[in-house]
Amino acid sequence: MISFKLNGQTVNVDAPGDTPLLWVVREHLKMKGTKFGCGMGLCGACSMLIDGVSSRACIMPVQAVANRNITTIEGIGNPKMMSTLQNAWVEAGVPQCGYCQSGQIVSATALLSQNTNPSDSDIDNAMSGNICRCGTYPNVKKAIKNAAADLRNGKGRLQAAQLFDPRATSSLETQEVQS
Repeated sequence: MISFKLNGQTVNVDAPGDTPLLWVVREHLKMKGTKFGCGMGLCGACSMLIDGVSSRACIMPVQAVANRNITTIEGIGNPKMMSTLQNAWVEAGVPQCGYCQSGQIVSATALLSQNTNPSDSDIDNAMSGNICRCGTYPNVKKAIKNAAADLRNGKGRLQAAQLFDPRATSSLETQEVQS
């Protein structure tokens, strides 16, 4: 049994330790927001925050995240309660096909959690591991800059999930999942 926090809730998963975190989250825990892209950790579609650091879940064995904090796109926000970054994303017209979006937003969230005044170079470096077939890179940069300005001015939150009462229970709280 492997235990970790997923979007603030403790989960216990019975899966082989070498199972990629992406498959545990998508198939065992039925959270489909994080996408499978290349399976080699190159495209960024599978990005999740592991202890606040953007990481590739397709190549991360679940045993490596035991007792760690994992945040998926679902923990950042959802269509009914979007983060400041997600709102800026929509306003800047970033979404096209949408396949890379969850990974892009996760990586941008990691950047903004460390730096609310990123330069173009900071953004390029933070986002370099995320590939977008639709080529919306200028809009991504614009959205990150707009969200950063809002965050610096106290308008909004990096993670909409922070608005929830942490004492509230969810369907994932101390959930045990069998493989």
